[in-house]
Amino acid sequence: MAADSAEQFRVAEERSGHCAVVDGNFLYVWGGYVSIEENEVYLPNDELWIYEIDSGLWTMHLMEGELPTSMSGSCGASINGKLYIFGGFDDKGYSNRLYYVNLRTKNGTYRWKKITNFKGQPPTPRDKLSCWVYKDRLIYFGGYGCRKHNELSDCFDVHDAFWEGQIFWGWHNDVHVFDTTTQTWSQPAIRGGDPPQPRAAHTCAVLGNKGYIFGGRVLQTRMNDLHCLNLDTWTWSGRISISGEKPKDRSWHTLTPIGDDRLFLFGGLSSDDVPLSDGWIHSITTNGWKQLTHLPKSRPRLWHTACLGKEGEVMVFGGSKDDLHFMDTGHCSDLLIFQTQPYSLLRLCLDCIGKNATLLKNQIPYLPSKLLQQVLKKITYWAAVSHRQEKKAETERDSQLSTT
Repeated sequence: MAADSAEQFRVAEERSGHCAVVDGNFLYVWGGYVSIEENEVYLPNDELWIYEIDSGLWTMHLMEGELPTSMSGSCGASINGKLYIFGGFDDKGYSNRLYYVNLRTKNGTYRWKKITNFKGQPPTPRDKLSCWVYKDRLIYFGGYGCRKHNELSDCFDVHDAFWEGQIFWGWHNDVHVFDTTTQTWSQPAIRGGDPPQPRAAHTCAVLGNKGYIFGGRVLQTRMNDLHCLNLDTWTWSGRISISGEKPKDRSWHTLTPIGDDRLFLFGGLSSDDVPLSDGWIHSITTNGWKQLTHLPKSRPRLWHTACLGKEGEVMVFGGSKDDLHFMDTGHCSDLLIFQTQPYSLLRLCLDCIGKNATLLKNQIPYLPSKLLQQVLKKITYWAAVSHRQEKKAETERDSQLSTT
């Protein structure tokens, strides 16, 4: 029985620098890397991990087709049930390839397709960039990567410590658009405003027709500036002036749209190389940040992913609890769920039944069939939560015993 539970309640492998998206009732995770004996090991490129939000169960599916190379720092986004992967870094360097996979497969087969018959010019190779999804378009900003000497421009800050011959490495602040309906790359003409300075390991989010950017790193500087780009008129806001307190400088954090006018910021690595566990909500209406005081201080994350769930919850997966530059061993596999708005009454009732399934076991079979199916998933969800908490406590006890 224990072996069955361990298999049923397994979780996706620990990782950082991966891609994750939510489509419907599922969270999909691909790629990234872990550290094994001080070596960076990329996760298999043919594995797609799927988390069912209602039942709390993970499953792993092998993928087919034109597989991307195993990478970290790729940019993942979903449009109309397709997961798109652009850029990233692997053993051979930086990528500017674009792939997609249909997540709403009818036969359970997940098949990668490399997009090669595109029109226009793709961005130069890079990783740690970010993406806005707007009107069936993928709109990419920034990132760290390489350019040839004849590709140098004002949108690129050269990293002086890394250059060889005619190849230069550095940070970008250019904007590139891929139209998924016409398979066309383009670079929009920015019509006004001051763009953010080049950066990587920043984060992006869309609210309405505005694409927001927060923080990131260039050279040795980490930032806490907020900018937005009007995705219809292609005008930059310039650095947005904030009223009141604001988050500290950081990179490798996430920004998630919640509701119509709020952004949820979580984690990252601070300017003094401290992994962060703070959460903030930015209101577009009041133009201010508010720190959430109820978050656990013992669960820092950086280079994680954050996705919006079905009921306004932010689902943070993976990432590292250590400063990756100095101690690259703290990769995580747990899923942190932040409730950013009240759950529906039905959700609260389902959770209550799921948590108290043993007490209610004689009444549950009499529920209407549709409701019964939802209840059974919630029972599985809370059984999985309990099992994982027990395993974590057991691991921590074993760790303490081994150190003493």
